[in-house]
Amino acid sequence: MSGKLVLVGTPIGNLGDLSPRAVEVLTVADLIACEDTRRTGRLLQLTGIPKTKLVTVNDHTEFDEIERLLGEVAAGRVVALVSDAGMPAISDPGERLVAAAADAGLQIDVVPGPTAMTSALVLSGLPSVRFCFEGFLPRKGRDRTERLAVVANEPRTTVLYEAPHRLVRTLTDLAEACGGGRKVAVARELTKMHEEMWRGTLDDAVVWAADHALGELVLVVAGASPAAAATDAELQAALSVELEAGATRRDAVDAVTEAFSVSRRHVYQLMLDL
Repeated sequence: MSGKLVLVGTPIGNLGDLSPRAVEVLTVADLIACEDTRRTGRLLQLTGIPKTKLVTVNDHTEFDEIERLLGEVAAGRVVALVSDAGMPAISDPGERLVAAAADAGLQIDVVPGPTAMTSALVLSGLPSVRFCFEGFLPRKGRDRTERLAVVANEPRTTVLYEAPHRLVRTLTDLAEACGGGRKVAVARELTKMHEEMWRGTLDDAVVWAADHALGELVLVVAGASPAAAATDAELQAALSVELEAGATRRDAVDAVTEAFSVSRRHVYQLMLDL
């Protein structure tokens, strides 16, 4: 093979999910960049792949290793990039390395593999045609509050990751932001021996999670319901507020049209009636 960087998806639990192509690439790779050499070394051992040279590329070392790894690819070597589980660069290291390789004009390939994100989504029973992925929420402060508000108002299904010791708190915060009746599915230990998929409301999830905050967790939150259309009376009331604040009729119509996402012609007619 000519020099290239290859992103390789690895199992999130069940070793049987390692694809034949992934085995081939990991076998011929000159170098494997991984989060934890012990975990990747164990994967290679269990699947019978000859152990090649492993380089640690995690949140702390990725930036420092970029130049070295790109040099290996430029020299004609095959560098495989893996995470501890799933697809690299999805809430795992790799994004900066891939961006640098692309900027350098180097060849980049991917061997698709399991991801907890899509696995939980399709198992959840919630709409999956349109969805968004938020990864891990910020742990505290304004950033967390703002992100929770985004999730609460998002019409698409939202997928999040969470650690066991933060599960109850996150579900509680989601219930407060989205309303306790919002549907949610919690996937635990996907593809592993103790795999579990719980479905219900956010309020009920808080109670359930008190005794089930274990293992790898994915939250799938239903999207926000479409807002009810404003009535003509509400639109005219909004026009009156704008006029009383000193806006011209034209500016009042523009402001109400934008605020309520309705037809400008209809709002203009209501202004005339008003």
